[in-house]
Amino acid sequence: MLDKITVTLRNKSMEFYDIYIDVVDNPLSEKWLSHLTDVLKNNLHLEKNYHWQGFQERNSQIICDDINHCITEINLHASVFESCGLTPYMITDQFSPDNVITHGPVGDNLPGLNIDHNKMNWLHRYFEDLQGHSGNISRYYQVADPNIKLCIRKLNLLCHELENYVLSERKRQYAPEWAQYNQLFCFLNSPRFKLDPETDYDLFGMHTLVRNYGDVYIGVNKSVSKTHWEVFQDEGDTDLDDLVTTSLRPQIEASADFDVYWGQSNGNRSWTNIAIDDFTAWLKKHGWDPEDPALTLGHPLIARVNVEESFGTDNFAYGQKVLADHLDVYSIKCDQTGYSVQECLYDYHWSDTGYDQLQVNLIS
Repeated sequence: MLDKITVTLRNKSMEFYDIYIDVVDNPLSEKWLSHLTDVLKNNLHLEKNYHWQGFQERNSQIICDDINHCITEINLHASVFESCGLTPYMITDQFSPDNVITHGPVGDNLPGLNIDHNKMNWLHRYFEDLQGHSGNISRYYQVADPNIKLCIRKLNLLCHELENYVLSERKRQYAPEWAQYNQLFCFLNSPRFKLDPETDYDLFGMHTLVRNYGDVYIGVNKSVSKTHWEVFQDEGDTDLDDLVTTSLRPQIEASADFDVYWGQSNGNRSWTNIAIDDFTAWLKKHGWDPEDPALTLGHPLIARVNVEESFGTDNFAYGQKVLADHLDVYSIKCDQTGYSVQECLYDYHWSDTGYDQLQVNLIS
């Protein structure tokens, strides 16, 4: 019997839809599933803002407004930082669709509807300065109150959400079948565990850069760094500077968090092969060995959506249409062999009045 997960979605009419996930058999999946079971048992909060990446539920204006709100709150906290012996941290940037999204005609190799990666790199740098990274949390974050901690965390989360939204919006303009859709399951205060180099690093690698519709990947360090692949995609074949390399680290931890890829499978595509070849050359250029498992390249697979059971067809466009009409997770149920079934309800929505305060109250 396979370990199974059932994710129940709902739409605005309170109609429900079940997605069925089969857990694959590997050591990392076992550890992840055990942590997920504990998360459900302990009723940890599922972060519903930035949950649907690339979908059109939250647009660029909503995301930029949220970024600016976080910046304002952080700047208002400068005197508190100073009272703790820290240099006041002020962010003078403001973000809008007009200054983060390029103008012009939209299409392959055309300038329009691209993200300004330099501006996004600075946003990520503010986050890194204020939060630090795993094992070296910034003093700014340590002395911040829960509201400011949430704002600091959101700088990074909103950065990735905006990048993914613009990428998908651009694809929708000229190649809608290749829009990038991801569902990010992130749990507030989710305990982390160290990856085991002996058993877990083998699940990374260049081959895992190929993503398939319905694949489920473990969440690794997404809150504190960028992967080599993300930096390569953002920067292209350019020399790296301090602004980029401060956020570039191997993946050494994981948690119960997981991502579901809802885009069309990109394997056996000429552009995918070219991108991987270019990435391999880029790694070598900067002194990294593409075959070194310690780089933790790619996306470790831990489960797969049973698309036939979930949608009655393996047609990705049909599945995306169903999902687009059910953009709210109502419950998650975990049926792990040898253990009692664990289920948790998430009867709230990111647009609810007081949702931010709900998260502030839970920040530790």
